[in-house]
Amino acid sequence: MSIHLMNPERMIAEAVAEVLEPPPPVDYRSWAIDNIEFSDRESPIPGKYNPELFPEFDEILRAASPEDPCRIVTLAKSAQLGGTILANIFTLGSLHMDPCDFLYTHPTDDNGRRWSKLKLKPMLRGTAALAALFPERSRDGGDSVMFKERADGRGSIQVSGANSPASLSQVSMRRQVQDDLSKWEMNSAGDPERQADSRSRAFEFAKILKISTPLVLPGCRISRSLLAGSQEYPEVPCPHCDAFQVLEWENMRATIEANPEDPHFTCIECGCEIREHHRAEIKKRLRWSVRNPKVRGHHRSFWIWSAYSVLQSFARIAQEWLAAKGDPAAEQTFMNDTCGLAYEAAGETVAWETLRDRAAESHYKAGQIPAGALLITLGIDCQDDRVEWQLVGWGRDLRRWVIAYGVIPKHISDEECRAKLDDLLQQRWLNTVGRRIGIDLAAIDGNAWTEEVWAWAKRHPATRAIMVRGVGSETAPLFARVKRERNRQGKLLKYSRRFYNFATSVLKMALYRNLAKADPLERGFVGMPEGLDDDYFRQLTSERRKPKRNRQGFTVYQWVKDAAQANEGLDTHLQAEAAAIRLGIRTLPDATWSRLEEERETPPEDLQLDLEDLMNRPATVEDPPRPSRAEVAQRVRDLTAAATQAAPPDANPVRTSEAPKARPTLAEIAARMNRR
Repeated sequence: MSIHLMNPERMIAEAVAEVLEPPPPVDYRSWAIDNIEFSDRESPIPGKYNPELFPEFDEILRAASPEDPCRIVTLAKSAQLGGTILANIFTLGSLHMDPCDFLYTHPTDDNGRRWSKLKLKPMLRGTAALAALFPERSRDGGDSVMFKERADGRGSIQVSGANSPASLSQVSMRRQVQDDLSKWEMNSAGDPERQADSRSRAFEFAKILKISTPLVLPGCRISRSLLAGSQEYPEVPCPHCDAFQVLEWENMRATIEANPEDPHFTCIECGCEIREHHRAEIKKRLRWSVRNPKVRGHHRSFWIWSAYSVLQSFARIAQEWLAAKGDPAAEQTFMNDTCGLAYEAAGETVAWETLRDRAAESHYKAGQIPAGALLITLGIDCQDDRVEWQLVGWGRDLRRWVIAYGVIPKHISDEECRAKLDDLLQQRWLNTVGRRIGIDLAAIDGNAWTEEVWAWAKRHPATRAIMVRGVGSETAPLFARVKRERNRQGKLLKYSRRFYNFATSVLKMALYRNLAKADPLERGFVGMPEGLDDDYFRQLTSERRKPKRNRQGFTVYQWVKDAAQANEGLDTHLQAEAAAIRLGIRTLPDATWSRLEEERETPPEDLQLDLEDLMNRPATVEDPPRPSRAEVAQRVRDLTAAATQAAPPDANPVRTSEAPKARPTLAEIAARMNRR
């Protein structure tokens, strides 16, 4: 039997050597090549990470390594460009090559949990270099959804939400990722970006990767970070003259406007065409142009968009633009997700007097449905002592026309008020061809007096009336059903099945841009009727998007109005638009519009208009000027006299069954008047 004893001096020497030995170089690019492999579920290009396809990532990964002295790395980019891949390489590569405590922050805790389950866990399991370091251990504090620790205790990753101040406190992190930074909103403790930045303050050589698609200016976090950094933009050479240049969206847009079927770039030097088949070759020589070099040693910031990515074709970019053009809400999504650019918000619109003057020259009156308005929606807003409503018509190319605006006295809980709302929902309005059209869908604000509103809404089917609630966040979905809501006793509320949130901030910006359009044929044009009160136009334009300091002293951007000015005209208009979105106004095919035109704008064979209808019949753009009441009355007298003179002399003056055949009907009179 032999006993082996460890030499204590050797043991101490090995421990000291391990501590003093310089760490190996941290090369994220090489690590990704050796360790990252995508499945067909994770990427449209499955297989091992191929840097030849993503040469634009090389410099960003170098900036994130300890070899670069900068502390902050910012990437403003288009959506679906591979930013998540970059963040994952930085995260997993750090945990393997240079273990430390790592913070990965998402906009919310829910986002973080979803990422941990759907992204992080499969990556740790599927990456051979990390599987042993992060074993799956049930009921272990070192392996939970929001926190995972290396088996040897030398590093960990904490997943956090920017909405949770607790998860951004009492921790020190040498490296971190701030993902989807533009979607971070103020939390109860103040600015989450500052809170996250402070978690790395104790480390002189910390690395913070900020990554996001831009949103709205002013106030976009990733755009602000881009401007604060080195502002590096990707340049590629022209395949014809070798002049280096940044591929700008406005350059491509000009070619799309000239020929939508042939999207390309035009060289700023020689004027030759740079096409998609040139992209792979010119990207091999991609270089970064630095516009703010004085901060490069501390903060490197990069920008890139879809035109550089193998995951996006020029043709698809063109198709997306043509689909979005003219619709400010869709244009915002296109600028953010496809172009990687922040959308400049329309903080205010044209003066209310301009809208009033435009309405005074309108070709239709309040209460009439103009030509082209094929879907009719109603927006309803509840106040303490009244209910206000607005009727809006919708047509092709997202054009809309305000039809009517009104007020019903008393609170929504009052039965008399509810009865009048019931009548309003059943009312039908006359259009240009003599048809009476009813409301396709009503949307009533359910944010206040929810139970009373529900008591009225449930009197009507969900295809006729829905409840809506405005959400002020600029990152909120345009329209989404409210998650299941329960009362204090835990009972599921029935109205949750027909209760919807809509993004008020996005719709306000879009509406204000559309109100500035004066061409009735322009996509998104808003028509105004003759006969509305001045106060309606003041209400419609009552809000402004302005910077405001919150309780913590940080600047946030909010929609505000003059305290003395009501804004129900704006609210009811947005609620009517929410109803139109529910009807699919943005996605209806041409065949549906054509069917609606045939059903609603074809004159009925048995048209019968009374004299009041004839005098108030709305004119179309092609109609001649409307005759006055006196002219209408005189024409009716002339036609009646002519019919009387045509009767036989011995005709019985008492009306018989044959008499109406010689005398024109009101329908014939109307037809003659329309022809004249």
